[in-house]
Amino acid sequence: MASYPRVQIFTLHGVVNNKYFLLQTVKKGVDSLIGTDWIRHKFTRSRVPDKVFQPKPEDHEKYGGDPQHPHKLHIVTRIKSTKRRPYWEKDTIKMLGLQKAHTPQIHKNIPSVNAKLKVVKHLIRIQPLKLPQGLPTEETMSSTCLKSTGELVVQWHLKPVEQEANS
Repeated sequence: MASYPRVQIFTLHGVVNNKYFLLQTVKKGVDSLIGTDWIRHKFTRSRVPDKVFQPKPEDHEKYGGDPQHPHKLHIVTRIKSTKRRPYWEKDTIKMLGLQKAHTPQIHKNIPSVNAKLKVVKHLIRIQPLKLPQGLPTEETMSSTCLKSTGELVVQWHLKPVEQEANS
């Protein structure tokens, strides 16, 4: 049998003589210094403080918009893939109806929707919906067009001019 040197290990509670150089933890009313209670996860939730996401006056000057009269609807478009992303981001994308890339979806500008958009903000593009002609009615809804600039334009149907019978 091989002879191992006598080793002294200095711990918080004194010196431990360990004849065979085995790792030994000393517990006297405290937890072990060697912990296995943690697990490294590949994806973790963001540790960015909430104050970073609060609107600032400089943001309104930079990106436009009026904080007293915010837009009512968002145009949300997915611009990045969800492959190799965590399951909660995939679930949020599915919940928002953004499975197909580069296809715009319209969502309300309310806190519950904005909280979901904040989770996947790095995968999407958000634009305000501009209504230069006002909200369309039920009859004119079928003749609307959404431009890439974020404007919802109502296309007017042309009616033929009635010709006079006396000609």
